[in-house]
Amino acid sequence: MADHKGSAGKSGMNIDINLVRELAEMLGETGLTEIEVEDGDRMIRVSRGGGVAMAPAAMAAPMAAAPAAAPAAAAPVPAAAPAADHAGAIKSPMVGTVYLAPEPGAKDFVSVGDSVKEGQTLVIVEAMKVMNPITADKAGTVKAILVENAQPVEFDQPLIVIG
Repeated sequence: MADHKGSAGKSGMNIDINLVRELAEMLGETGLTEIEVEDGDRMIRVSRGGGVAMAPAAMAAPMAAAPAAAPAAAAPVPAAAPAADHAGAIKSPMVGTVYLAPEPGAKDFVSVGDSVKEGQTLVIVEAMKVMNPITADKAGTVKAILVENAQPVEFDQPLIVIG
């Protein structure tokens, strides 16, 4: 990535300062609370309020998601529904990456204005390389889609408003 490298104390591990800065900026842009990147047997974790932690990957605990692999995207500003309408939104049951279609290049599961049935798949949230379908909890019409494809999402984040 960058040529500027620093040293981290007694371990002698080289740290790519620009990578750490980019990860910290990504936290702010995406609203995530933590990002972890592994390279071979080394791992860098940047978290809000927690600073930077470095450890051998073998000692690292598994994460709920791999948001660093997703493209950085600012949280979208919903144009179709005011914030008050998010109260009945379908929310993400986990931290992960949301996908609007079953595979790249395929048609989205739903679009604004579509009628949906209870139990119909609305999006997929990928967490730990497992694709988790998120389904409608009631029949209705899609009023707003509050996320973008391949966007990192947090637990309990509103995804889709059905009215």
